[in-house]
Amino acid sequence: MPVSPTPAAPAGALTARLLFLMLLFCGTICSSMIIPFMGYFLVEGLGYEPWIISIYAGMAIGLTLVANRQFARRIDAGARVFPLVGFAATGFIFAAGSLTFAPNLWVVLTAGVLGFGTSSSAVSTMFSLGGSLAERHQVERVRFNSHMRATTSTAWMVGPAVTFLIADRIGLQAVFATALCLSLVWLALWWFTLPRDITAMARTATPKTTTSKTDMGAPSVAPRGVWLAAGFVFCLSTAHSLTFSSLPLFYVQEVGLPGYAPGFAFTIKTSVEVIAIFSTPWVIARFGMWRALVVVTGLAIVTIQLLAAVQSFPQMLAGAALEGMYYGFYASLGISYVQSFAPDTPARATAIYWNTLMVSGVLAGPAVGVIAQIYDFQTVIRSASVVAIVAAGVLIAGRPKGQVTA
Repeated sequence: MPVSPTPAAPAGALTARLLFLMLLFCGTICSSMIIPFMGYFLVEGLGYEPWIISIYAGMAIGLTLVANRQFARRIDAGARVFPLVGFAATGFIFAAGSLTFAPNLWVVLTAGVLGFGTSSSAVSTMFSLGGSLAERHQVERVRFNSHMRATTSTAWMVGPAVTFLIADRIGLQAVFATALCLSLVWLALWWFTLPRDITAMARTATPKTTTSKTDMGAPSVAPRGVWLAAGFVFCLSTAHSLTFSSLPLFYVQEVGLPGYAPGFAFTIKTSVEVIAIFSTPWVIARFGMWRALVVVTGLAIVTIQLLAAVQSFPQMLAGAALEGMYYGFYASLGISYVQSFAPDTPARATAIYWNTLMVSGVLAGPAVGVIAQIYDFQTVIRSASVVAIVAAGVLIAGRPKGQVTA
């Protein structure tokens, strides 16, 4: 008969998870202050044409892709995660510090690209480690994914709102100074809370006779399933990236809303997003992962069209709430969906997921710049709904023979 754990064990496991989520929160809030702000800073702050967003985004996200790929290989091979997170935090400090003292285009395209590009690898690294942490503490992976997504969404609830408020009330340069101070807190949390020897060891290979819920008895289908799942994530993430990059400038330049409006919209979006994320385990249990994703994709198509039609502050808030609902469910379901096709290499599956998000950002960045340069930011948003329709088609094409439920 198994021995029940002592009371100290669950308490220690809970403390470890809370410290982990605190570190994830701090790192994400740093990123959330900068990512939606850089396009706004380049166009509104430095006065460049929208196409310059493409240059910065392509370079920074390309560097993140390389970092994610290399780090995922090391993580699956059992390398220590501690230095990888520290490397990301240090990169952010370097970029934020450089732009605090020299906020100009060439610093953006050098120190900004290097620092912010490498710092973005922290999300994939932390999520890879989180999966291992969940198994170690006997927490369902889907549930802990929801906790991590809720943590990142809560950070996104705060970061952009603070950023655009500071930019509107104090000045654009003050955003980088504030981000620099917060990144020092991130570095301190990394140093004092993350164990030096912590790893996310790859799980032992599953015997060939064992099948996953995704494969339904056909292990050979798994590679195709992974890439179809990644294709769906790519399309819907591209649609989100197009709207995400365009909305701040659309609200301020084309609708005529005040400078703090984009940050307020992000807060409403992420508030609803957190609620949706925490509802994800129940949604999966009730409807199944694939069916839920179909409904979420349909909601995304409608929401993006509504966002393109915003003409007032109340409409912006309503659109932000709908955006938070679809993206919260999608973000939490999407990573579990991809991971479910590769149970024996979780870090690699996680890296595929995050790299797919990054690739969508690489392509969305130039698209935003080119379309906005020729037409306007509203046209960019309307184009995003077409990409979301393609995502629905890929999801239907990749439907597993037995519906994924966990």
